Amino acid sequence: MYLRTTKVKRPDGRVDEYIRLVESYWNDGSPRHRVVCNLGRKDLLAPHADALLHMLKGEPHVSTQAQEADALGAWDWGPMLVARHLWQELGVQAQLDSLARRSGDRGELADRALALVTNRLCHPTSEHGMARWLETDYVCGRSGERWLPEWRDDTERLASKRPRVRVKDRQLRQWYGTLDRLLPHKQQIEKGLFLELRNLFSLKVDLVFYDLTSTYFEGHGPEGLAKHGHSRDGKPRNRQIVVGLVMIDGWPIAHHVFEGNKRDATTVESVLKDLEQRFGLRRVVFVGDRGMVTSANIDLLRSRTQGYLVGLNRRRRPQVQRYVKQATGTWMECPPGITASEKAEVPKTLVQEVASDSPGVRVFVVHSDERMAYERGEREKAMEKVRAELEALTQRVAKGKLKTAEKIGAAATRVLSRHHGFRYFAWELQDGQFRYFEHPKRLEEEKALEGKYLIQTEEQNLSAVEAVQVYKELCEVERAFSELKDVIEMRPIYHQRPRRVQAHVFVASLTFLLDRALEKKLKSARMDISSKEAWQILKTVRVVEIKLENGKRKRSVTQGSARAARIVRALGINNLDPDASKAREKTA
Repeated sequence: MYLRTTKVKRPDGRVDEYIRLVESYWNDGSPRHRVVCNLGRKDLLAPHADALLHMLKGEPHVSTQAQEADALGAWDWGPMLVARHLWQELGVQAQLDSLARRSGDRGELADRALALVTNRLCHPTSEHGMARWLETDYVCGRSGERWLPEWRDDTERLASKRPRVRVKDRQLRQWYGTLDRLLPHKQQIEKGLFLELRNLFSLKVDLVFYDLTSTYFEGHGPEGLAKHGHSRDGKPRNRQIVVGLVMIDGWPIAHHVFEGNKRDATTVESVLKDLEQRFGLRRVVFVGDRGMVTSANIDLLRSRTQGYLVGLNRRRRPQVQRYVKQATGTWMECPPGITASEKAEVPKTLVQEVASDSPGVRVFVVHSDERMAYERGEREKAMEKVRAELEALTQRVAKGKLKTAEKIGAAATRVLSRHHGFRYFAWELQDGQFRYFEHPKRLEEEKALEGKYLIQTEEQNLSAVEAVQVYKELCEVERAFSELKDVIEMRPIYHQRPRRVQAHVFVASLTFLLDRALEKKLKSARMDISSKEAWQILKTVRVVEIKLENGKRKRSVTQGSARAARIVRALGINNLDPDASKAREKTA
């Protein structure tokens, strides 16, 4: 009898080795072999090798499982593991190491910057809150050395001038110092990332998408940067900054921080200049939303021989109604988007080109079934609310509670100012009788605009359908901003120094870059998991540390859930260990 190993290939390509006990025997004068029993998988039997040997020899054996072991801790590791993999794959680590060496910075800039980025990916918090995150997650440098939180002694803390600050100043200064050292490299890092992405993914650099958002401050914010302006967060009383994001082929390549009262249209010139000087993009088609459309910006794009494709504001341009009325020709159907194709009844998007007022300028009228259903529903709900208020006003006038024309007119104006009532209704006062009715002109104009939007460009080689597809990609930028602020919680901002604020936004943009990289990887692997969900799933990959009876420590990494293992395999990560051969704890 003898032992034999047999290799069995799994459906996913991995190979398992099994150990079998085989017996030789003679059959009709010829040797034959038969399997007496299957002992099991080799990797599962290996830990029991000593016990098997003692059992076969008839010797007493004390199982290692009988040894007492103290569990020292378990920490989330998956998000840090994946973030580090993407950080290296996109070349951010190599860039920071190179830039840090050139500037004489011999510290752990790349590792600490990655820690700030990973924190925003899985548990966004301030630099003060980093200590709490260090308690729950295995956070380390590339060598595998774990960073521990440093808490202030309660007696010292309560007696100090800042009793609410629970983290030691030394640790806070290290994280703030990372922000301060990171910001000077912003220009070079973004350029280097663009070049790396262009080589890795063959970016289509002829289309540049640009949009803006705002994010607000708790407190006054830094003077000169934090100002009151148009708040996209519904926080008009809070000072804010404006953030512009530039994307190419679905990848964020640059961001800009402006004063909080900066108007959208006034940011275009500096962005164009940056694209030309820093990224060397001489001729692009600039894709922007309605807020970018001014005659000055269009003239600027023409003067720089840049193309453009922009949306037109439907209510601020009198010619829009005329363009919509001109759309009496043949409509062309546009291909459905990815999300639309998954619906039971696919909504249609139609487009046709109409004659514009200026030579060389092309205008496309687009009709969307999905948009029409939404806008019609919103209008009908608004009209019901306004109608109810106007009916109540009619009753008040009839009962004599409002008598003078001045008071009645003021009350009607207040009602029509809510829910866009002036777009749908009109009123009159005759012989003391108040009467309201649907506006004969404005309501029809509103109905004509429902489901419609207009695109303007001077690109002669774009078809109507292609123009719609390009403009729809601008939604990707809008979704990007939603993720930038909600997924990684860029808002609110607590910093009071301008450069710290800019560094905070830079960390958020690097975080968003890694999030987009993970999303694209999951999509290419045909995994129906969002990046937000994936970061949560990855928390099941944990570092566990135990102390054995002999005093030795043993650390291992769990495989995580089945979905976490799929994500790790899809990314091509083979080594889950945070470099245990060099790992030792140290305070951060």
